[in-house]
Order: sequence, then C-alpha cells, then structure tokens
Amino acid sequence: MTFAATDTLDEVLNFTKVHIPDDDLPFEQDIADHPTDLKCWLRYVDRKAEAPPAHLVFLYERAVQSLPGSYKLWKRYLDLRTGLLKGRNPVVYAEHYKRVNMCFERALILLHKMPRMWLDYGEFLLKQPCVTQTRRTLDRALRALPITQHDRIWPLYLSLARRTGGETALKVYRRFLKLDPNGAEEYVDLLLELERYDEAATMLVNIIEDERFVSRRGQTRFQLWMQLCNLLSQHPQTIRTVRADAILKSGISRYPDQAGRLWNALAQYWILLRQFEKARDVYEEALRQVMTVRDFTQVFDAYAEFQETLVNAQLQQASQREVNNHKDPQADLTLDLALLRFEDLMDRRPFLVNDVLLRQNPHNVMEWEKRVALWEGHPDKIMQTYADAVRTVHPKKATGQLHHLWIHYANFYETNDQLDMARQTFDKAVMVDFRSVNDLVEVWCAYAEMELRHQHYDQALGILGRATSSPPRPHQISFHNDSLPVRARVFKSLKLWSFYVDLQESIGTVDSTRAAYDRILELKIATPQTIVNYAQFLQEHKYFEDSFKVYERGIDLFGYPVAFELWNIYLVRFLDRYGGSKLERARDLFEQALAKCPPDYAKALYLLYGKLEEEHGSARQAIRIYERGSQAVNDKDRMEMLQFYIARTGELFGIVATREIYERALQTLPDGFAKVIGLQYAQVELQLGEIDRARALFGYTAQFCNPHSSPQFWQAWHEFEVKHGNESTFKDMLRVKRSVQTKFNTDVNFIAAQVAT
Repeated sequence: MTFAATDTLDEVLNFTKVHIPDDDLPFEQDIADHPTDLKCWLRYVDRKAEAPPAHLVFLYERAVQSLPGSYKLWKRYLDLRTGLLKGRNPVVYAEHYKRVNMCFERALILLHKMPRMWLDYGEFLLKQPCVTQTRRTLDRALRALPITQHDRIWPLYLSLARRTGGETALKVYRRFLKLDPNGAEEYVDLLLELERYDEAATMLVNIIEDERFVSRRGQTRFQLWMQLCNLLSQHPQTIRTVRADAILKSGISRYPDQAGRLWNALAQYWILLRQFEKARDVYEEALRQVMTVRDFTQVFDAYAEFQETLVNAQLQQASQREVNNHKDPQADLTLDLALLRFEDLMDRRPFLVNDVLLRQNPHNVMEWEKRVALWEGHPDKIMQTYADAVRTVHPKKATGQLHHLWIHYANFYETNDQLDMARQTFDKAVMVDFRSVNDLVEVWCAYAEMELRHQHYDQALGILGRATSSPPRPHQISFHNDSLPVRARVFKSLKLWSFYVDLQESIGTVDSTRAAYDRILELKIATPQTIVNYAQFLQEHKYFEDSFKVYERGIDLFGYPVAFELWNIYLVRFLDRYGGSKLERARDLFEQALAKCPPDYAKALYLLYGKLEEEHGSARQAIRIYERGSQAVNDKDRMEMLQFYIARTGELFGIVATREIYERALQTLPDGFAKVIGLQYAQVELQLGEIDRARALFGYTAQFCNPHSSPQFWQAWHEFEVKHGNESTFKDMLRVKRSVQTKFNTDVNFIAAQVAT
C-alpha cells in the first residue's frame, strides 16, 4: 500500500476540513435552496464523481443529514465507504472500519426494513474480527425484517457460524433448522466436525424418520441410512442416545440388498465396544439369514478376519507368557477354543454357501444334491438331507430334476442294504405329483430296475404292472393333458410299456407278453417299432399268421408314409414264409399296399411285386407290373423305373419287344428324359441292324439336344454317320445340328431379353 493511499484514508477521517471550491458554488446554492430535493443532491454528487474521496464523503454526509431516509443516497454513500476499504486489513485500519460501521448504524435507524442494507452491513462485518457484533447485528436484522425475507439473511448467519464454530455455530444452526428443517445435513456435518457423534446420530435418525425431509444434496434415504450405520459402527463408545443394534437391524430388513454391509456394521459396533461374544452372535445370525452369495462373502470374510485377529492376538499373548515363563491355563484354553472356532468356520464354509443358495430357492434340486455330496461319509446326515429335501421341494416349483432326487434317495438306502426302506421311498416317490409324466416314468423304471438288480423278477413285473394299470375309460385320458395329475396319465407312457414288454419277453410267458403288446395297441400309443417288435416276437414263437395281423393293425393305425416301411417288412416276411404257395393272397397284399401308396414310395413296392411274379407267377404279369410302376412312380424315380422295365422286357422277351416301350416313352416323357431314351433306342436299332431306323431316331432326338449341353449325343451321331453313313447323310447331320443350335440360341436370347426388361 502506498503512502498516498494512506493519506487519502486519513483525509476521509477529517472530511470536515474540506475546502469548497468556487466551481461548486452554484450547486451549493441549489442545495441551499432545496435541501430536501434528492435530485439536487444527486446532481451535485455526480458533479463531484472525480473529486477526491474526502470531498465525496463530506458531500454525502451533508446529503444524508438532509435526507436521512433516502435509500439511494445511503446505498451510494455506503458503497463508497466500503469500496475505499476493499482489500484493507481490518486490524490495521480498525478505526476506518469502525467509522463505516457507524455509518451503517445511522443508515439503519430509518432503513431497517431494507434487507439490502442489512446484507451489505453483514457482509462488511464478516470481514472484521468482531464475532459478537456481527451475531448481534444479524439477530437485529432477523427481528427487523419480516420472516418472508429471513432466507436472505440466514446464508450470512450460517457463514458466520461455520467460521466461528463451537457452541455458537451449533446454536445458530439449531435456530436455522426451525425455519428450514431441510438444512439438517449441514448441521450433521457440523456435528461430525465437532465430534458430537451422539447428537449427529440423533439428528440423522430424525431426518430419516421425517417423511417430509427433502435432501438439498440429492441424497436418497438409503444413503442417509448408510451414513447413520457407518456413524454408529465407528463411534459406538460415544453414542448413547440411539439404540444402534435396533437401528442397524431395521436397516437390514428395510434394505435387504445391502444386508452384508449392514450386518458387518452391526458386528463392528460390538467389536469396538469389545463385546466379542455379541459380535460373534451377530456374524452367526448374519450367516443364517443373508440371501445372496455377495452378502455371504462380505459377512464371511469379515467374520473370518475377526476370528483370525482374535487368534493372532491370543497367540501373541501366549508367546509373551512363554517368554515370561508365566503359566495361565485359562488363557491357553481360550486360545484353543479360538483356534477350534476358526477351523470350524473354515470347515463350514461350503455348507454355509449351500444354505444361502437354498434360502434363495428352497426348491433347487441341484443344490440339495450338492448338499448331499458335502455330507459324504456321514450316512445319518445324508439321510436327513434327503428327507429335508423331498419334504421341502414342491414338485411344481422344482428347479432341476426332482425325480432324480427321489431316485438317488432310494438308491442311497439300496447301497446301504436297506432294501425295505428303498421300497418305501419309491412308494412315496410314485405318489408325487411331478411336473412331467416322464419324471414319474423315470421313477417307476428305477423302482423296477432296483428289483431286477436284486433278481426279484416277480416284484419288478408287479411294479410295472401297477404303473401301467389303466383307470376306467382310459380312452378319455390324453397323455399330454397337463390339467390332469401325472399319476392319472402315466399308464399311457410308451417308455413304461416298452420296459414292461421287454421284461415280459425276458421272464414272462408268451400270453402275458402278447397281452401287454395288445394293450399298447388298444391304448393307441404304439410306434412303428412297437409293431415290428411285436410281429418279430410272434414270428420267433411260430405265430406267423398272428404276426401278419399285427402288421395289418399297424398299417391301419399309422397310414402312409409310416405304412410304407411296415408294408416292406410285412411283404418280405410273408414271401419268406409262403413264397409262391399263396400267390393270390400275396397279389392281394401287394394291390392293397399299392392302392394308397404315394408316388414317392411306390418304386420299391412295384419292384418287389414284379420280382414275385417273375419267380412265382408269369413273366407277362411281371412286365405289366413294371409298366404300371413306370407310370405310377414320381418324376425322380420314373427314369430309373423305365430303364428297369426296358431291361427286364429285353431279357424276358427279347430286344425287339422293347421297341413299343421306347416309342411310348418318347411320346410321353419330358424333353430331358426323351433325349436319353432316344439315344438308347437308336443304339437298340443299331444292334438290330436297322441303320435307317437308327438314323431317323437320331434325327428325331436331336430336337431335344442342345449341342452345348448334350455333346455326348452329337458325338454318338457323328460316330454313327462316320461308320454307317455317306457324305449326304453326314451333311444332313451337320445341317440339323446348326438348325438345333440356332433354335436354342434364339430361345436363350429371348429369355435373357425378358429378364432384362
């Protein structure tokens, strides 16, 4: 700061000694004539705007004495005085600050309803080391102004409180909270700074319980809860007003997704109070109640660390006793107990994790199976676990294969030579209303398999007989009707019946086996394989006619295309049995098979039918069948069937007999087939020495053969003319080739033009 600036401030203090220059006399005369006219004073002030500060102060002092109620004059005057002290040390320039304070006090005599005056005065006082004066001034402002304007004063007051601290700050904030309860968060921060933890906890409880509270910081109620919990767990010795354990437990129930953190906070609360047994009880209760693996991990890790810390502390004490050669049996016993507890906690971890997962979903079959595996080597525990599992898991809510749980339960008794208990378990299992019929089927099958393993064959048959027993009016029950219990639908399970008939075939009688197969057919649950197995069983026991009836029942039951496979097997078995001895009956069977046979499946039947006629009937009848087949099969098989027809005709009746077949084929077959048949026909005529007929066939077939796509045909004709023709016939061949080439080129160009447009 320069000496000139200091001199200026000193001149302001002695403003009464200012000399009025002659230039100001007109303005002086004006205010003398109109001492209460604000405009006259403002004109004078504006005129002196560039004058030294002392001159302005002198002028303003005279103005406010004449107009003590003018807000405009006082505001400009006070801005001038405070501006002169801007950046000046309030201790060094204490007298100057005091004079300005007095100016504010004079202004407020009449302007005490002006909040701007109080705000400027308060801000000016905050720059000075005068806490009491500032506090009292702000109190006067609150008393002078209406309550609707208090919100303008309180920020200054709170700023004073934060600067002052201590009991003063607390009292200020308590007064402020009566006006604005939503400012409680700042009060809590102040309490924490002052280490008033008990009052801070009480305040947080009030905030959380106040449904009308709205955080200015955007904190959620959960964040406030966590702040309270951390406070309670970190300062338990100083917090007495609030029941920390009750609050933390209520937080656990209110915010289950943060259960792990809150349980640890409660345990930490008791640890800091050195009540280790209560802390251990909290950890154990937490491990029994947490619902997620994440929370479990948080609690378990904290619990393990707590136990390890206790063990290490007691080990250090034991080492110190050993160094001091001091015996303390009770302390040694406490150390052993701590070690046992720590080891037990580590050993229990897999079981505790399993408990958590089962609490999440008690119907989780896989977790129950894992729990059984954890108890390996402890039969009593395994038995109890299985019992708890089947009692707890609801069949309709089960996650996983519930029937496997029941089966494993029974197998456990079986492996421990408690067959009666295994049977009782299976008897209970088959009464369970499983989600799927197939689950119940698996249980019945496992029940029977257990009896078979112990060579109790009659019991196994009896079990499957019970499983497949039909209720009244079985045809009204649908296997896939989920509205019915699974026990009411299990008798229609093909897997169960297949097991039953397999067992009947192995250890039952022929009649009992036939009865089982017949029952499958009556229930209309047979598959084509069931039909084949039944017929094969009857054939093995020499019931050939009955086996043929089974095939016929299967054909009626399924129809095409399944019937095609059954017809194939049926006809082969019939021919193997009777050969040509029952030719008419065989012909009837073939005609029945072909009557409804789709073209896609007709080829094999026609070939087998023709073979029958060739071996046991007449050749002409066989040829007629092949002819029918060439017309009845689909386009895919027609060429192959036609070739076979031609080959068999040539072999049975000579090559000349094939001419009629070739001619009909050329008239009826598509172009793609006609060019192949035409070439073959020409080769036949060539074999017969009919050169002219062969040349005519080459000429006729040429119209179907594009030289680019059918070079084999044109090569064959070329070789034919070279060998059997002359110059004229060769030229005719070339002319035809050019003509055909032109035709196909024209067609291709036409198609390309159509696509382009």
